[in-house]
Amino acid sequence: MRRRIEGGKRGSFTLLGSNFFRRPEQGKLNEGAWHADKKLLEREHRALRGAAAKSLRTARAGKAMRQLYGVAFHDIYHAGQIRLLRRLMER
Repeated sequence: MRRRIEGGKRGSFTLLGSNFFRRPEQGKLNEGAWHADKKLLEREHRALRGAAAKSLRTARAGKAMRQLYGVAFHDIYHAGQIRLLRRLMER
């Protein structure tokens, strides 16, 4: 979504792949790799929020807003999945 807002080139994301990224990388199932992935997620989330704030001050705000709602609801869906898994693990 950020790439679309900013007009970036296709394939410009930090990780190779499209929509699905091999995680963990082969031979890197460790705490360091987990922390690096979480930092990447935080950095990308911050960048998306910045791009969204800028785009909402432009004439394309209506189109961007619909797509941003989609991103937000996608995240909410996954947060619900995580919550459900945590509850199931408590039993």
